[in-house]
Amino acid sequence: MLDTALVIELGREALWVAVLISGPLLAIALVVGLIIGIIQAATSINEMTLSFIPKLAALVIVLIGLGSWQISVLVDFTRRIYERIPTFFF
Repeated sequence: MLDTALVIELGREALWVAVLISGPLLAIALVVGLIIGIIQAATSINEMTLSFIPKLAALVIVLIGLGSWQISVLVDFTRRIYERIPTFFF
């Protein structure tokens, strides 16, 4: 049977995988947005696409660079969950 400790462990592990996967993307979006915001404040240019397009380009570059690592983390987590399924009910 599923006990409370196992459920908490699975939830903690799932949250950690989510942080690992989304962390680099969120950090790059934050840094690029901050840099573009500083440039916009210094030049008084308030164009929404000026902020959106560089963020999108940076995220695409990060996904190209880290996408295989992110997929391998997700596959490893999924494999561990599937390997634990027989132990859930006995």
